[in-house]
Amino acid sequence: MNAPIGVIDSGVGGLTVAKEIMKLLPNEQIYYIGDNARCPYGPRSLQEVKKYTWQMAQALMKKRIKMLVIACNTATAAALNSLQRKLPIPVIGVIFPGARAAVKNSSSKNIAVLGTLGTVQSGAYEKAVKSLVSSAHVVQLACPRFVPLVESDEYEGEFARKMVQETLSQIEGETFDTAILGCTHYPLLQGFIEEVFGEGVQVVSSAQETAKDVERHLRFAQKFADWKRPPVHHFYTSGSLPIFQTIIEKWLKIEEPVIHSIRFPKT
Repeated sequence: MNAPIGVIDSGVGGLTVAKEIMKLLPNEQIYYIGDNARCPYGPRSLQEVKKYTWQMAQALMKKRIKMLVIACNTATAAALNSLQRKLPIPVIGVIFPGARAAVKNSSSKNIAVLGTLGTVQSGAYEKAVKSLVSSAHVVQLACPRFVPLVESDEYEGEFARKMVQETLSQIEGETFDTAILGCTHYPLLQGFIEEVFGEGVQVVSSAQETAKDVERHLRFAQKFADWKRPPVHHFYTSGSLPIFQTIIEKWLKIEEPVIHSIRFPKT
């Protein structure tokens, strides 16, 4: 079925999920929306995030997508259930796949969650982990400075390294063998995070597991695409086109990506 897969995020973070989908399913077409103008979602109320998530979903439904991936942990916590109930297509979030990846990798079942303020306050990861292993011990840390760092394309230098070190120092002394990158922006800082935690901690993201869920849904529904040529992906942003393009080119290795501007109602 040659309809696109929709992927939505508060900004560029969901590109980490889109990248894994493209890798696993190279014949599928992606329509991606990054709501960079209203990013970050983490400090916003869940009601506000839910409204923004619905706006992005509705914009992509007009493009006749066959599946929606909420590639944002905060948006997944706020809107996954309502979107799954009301949309006529499969809707996948990133929290349960992330929890599943962490449980799979953890031998002690002592797990840290690094997330936005909204995701941490929702308790969604702790619930997801404990639904898989009730005896698991979960330590959560909100990292509010990470998303603006990535969105501004400043995630590679010494400033970023120091910010990661300062932020993660808040959970020094806690015991865990696995850390979940509970925001899809955070894989862009993964090298620095692993540097701080050291070899004794496995750092996992939800991106690969989410891509596997997409593949499973398409296989079950028998809706794999059969394009005769490699599909052209489309990227939409409500924010700065040049920064968005730079990150897409750098992270996804796509030359001259097809990028569009998108606007949402202010009310």
